[in-house]
Amino acid sequence: MDTRRFSLIDLSFGEIDRAIKVLSAPAHASREAPAAPEGDTLQARQRAESVRLMRVNHSGEVAAQALYRGQALTSRDAAVSAALEHAAAEETDHLAWCEHRIRELKGRTSILNPLWYAGSFAIGALAGALGRGTGLGFVAETERQVESHLRGHMDRLGTADPRSRAILERMTHDEMQHGAQASSLGGQELPFPVGMAMRLTARLMTMSSYWL
Repeated sequence: MDTRRFSLIDLSFGEIDRAIKVLSAPAHASREAPAAPEGDTLQARQRAESVRLMRVNHSGEVAAQALYRGQALTSRDAAVSAALEHAAAEETDHLAWCEHRIRELKGRTSILNPLWYAGSFAIGALAGALGRGTGLGFVAETERQVESHLRGHMDRLGTADPRSRAILERMTHDEMQHGAQASSLGGQELPFPVGMAMRLTARLMTMSSYWL
C-alpha cells in the first residue's frame, strides 16, 4: 500500500494541474444530463438569454470547483475533506452539463473564469483553514445562495427553454443536498456581514459573466 505523504509543493502542483484542466479541458460528467423534451424552437432573443444565463451558471460551477478544492486542501478533518471531494465530483457534472448546453446553444463560456477560479480557491482555502465549523458554514451559506440564484434563473427561463430548465432543476436538487450535508457535518451560521459580502461578490460575478 502506498503510504507516501505529499508535501505542500506536491499538493500545490496537483491543484494547479487541476485548475488548468477545469479551465481549459472539456468537462466530463459521471451522470447523464437530465432528460428534457427533444427539439429546439427558441427564437433568437430567447436563445441569447439562455446562453447568458447558462454562462453565468457555468461560471458558478467553475467557482464551486475551486471553492471545494481549496477547502479540501486546507481542511484538517479527513471526513470533511472526503465530503468536499464528493461534492466537487457532483459539481463537475454540473460543469459538464452547463458547458454542453452552452455549446448546443452556439454560445461561449465566460472569459473571466480564471479570475473566478483563483478567487474562489483562495476563499475556500482560507475558510478551510479557519476550522470545521466556519469552513462548513461557508459551504452551507454558499449553497443556499446558489439555490436561490438557480431558482431565479428558472423563473427567467420559464417554459421557453425546457432543456436548460431541466439541468437547473437537477442542479438545484444537488445543491440543496450539499448545503444540508455541510450543516449536518457541523457547519456554523455565518455572521450577517459575511453573508452579505458573499451576496455582493456573487452579484458581481453574475453581472460580469452574463455579458463577458
